[in-house]
Amino acid sequence: MMKAHKIRLHPTPEQATYFAKAAGTSRFVWNWALAEWNRQYEAGEKPTALKLKKHFNQIRREQFPWTWDVTKNACDQPFLDLGKAFTAFFEGKARRPKFKSKKKTCPSFYLANDQFELADHRVWIPKLGWVNMAENLRFKGKITGARITHVADWWFLSITVELEGKIPEKKPKSVGLDVGLNRLATLSTGEGCENQRFLKTALRNLRKAQKHLSRCKKGSKNREKARCNVARLYYKITCLRDDVLHKLTTTLAHEYGLIGVETLHLKNLMKNRALARSFSDAALGKLLSLLTSKVSAQGGMIVKVDRFFPSTQRCHCCGWRWHDITLSDRVFVCQSPTCAMSGVRQDRDENAAKNILQEALRLISLVDQAVFGSGSDETLKTPADLG
Repeated sequence: MMKAHKIRLHPTPEQATYFAKAAGTSRFVWNWALAEWNRQYEAGEKPTALKLKKHFNQIRREQFPWTWDVTKNACDQPFLDLGKAFTAFFEGKARRPKFKSKKKTCPSFYLANDQFELADHRVWIPKLGWVNMAENLRFKGKITGARITHVADWWFLSITVELEGKIPEKKPKSVGLDVGLNRLATLSTGEGCENQRFLKTALRNLRKAQKHLSRCKKGSKNREKARCNVARLYYKITCLRDDVLHKLTTTLAHEYGLIGVETLHLKNLMKNRALARSFSDAALGKLLSLLTSKVSAQGGMIVKVDRFFPSTQRCHCCGWRWHDITLSDRVFVCQSPTCAMSGVRQDRDENAAKNILQEALRLISLVDQAVFGSGSDETLKTPADLG
């Protein structure tokens, strides 16, 4: 299992200059390789990452002698990254690679596992020396590589470690998960996680900082200070949001072996001008992505329910459907004769989460029937049996 640990660095001004040079070299090599790839492709040739790397090394000493001032990985890794990017593009998994901008692209460069060394709160980098780290590496395992990035006027070291595979424990409990804007996540057990709205809370400070940035003269030192201030505010919002998402998904992955979730079409949701910023602030896509990866690592299962499934409109007890329910209706009141006698009233999101769990269990039963056959002794466990 692969894990990455992101650690903040405390470089001296000279070391920060070296990082900027290495990141700039890596960006230049990427752009050169992409331009050469496009030229050869249009000429009818079949470019590869190894061919481009060999051609670059032949002309490097004469045309680009300044690339030798930094670690060799800053010039070697962009070719491998470009090759992987085009492979993903031809397979239909990603978009076509683009040129990297000096102003918009996050500065970064790669370090192979033989190009750096870790010690107590410091890392050794070729042609630079020891650089202070904010903390030690948490994980113990085989180090496969690292990448140094520049975010919001700070430098970070992301170390990738290969851990020993452990057999995860089977968890019999199952739960349904309904995500939204009023509450970030609502479980079928009745528990929930409130949406903190970190971006909305910081909008006032962001407006002041961006207004000050727009009034500064372009190219001045004050404008660079104002830009760093805006970047730090955005980075703080990102850290607060990621902290909530990681804690929530880790808790769910450790407690439940089966989680039913509803698929979302985030591109369509972002087209709503009234709610686009709220959806972006909630980061529902990242929530589901983290949950999927962590549950799989713990040996659990994520069952995705179709987004057209009427989880909000149906009663989880009898199946009665409330067709004209609106966003303002926060309490689900069942009007069927069966539930009306007992006066079933439940929170709208909790009812939806229970419907999602029931549909996820139904989908699993269909898979079991297809695998074991109709004559199999395998039976579907009810939500009560699974916890």
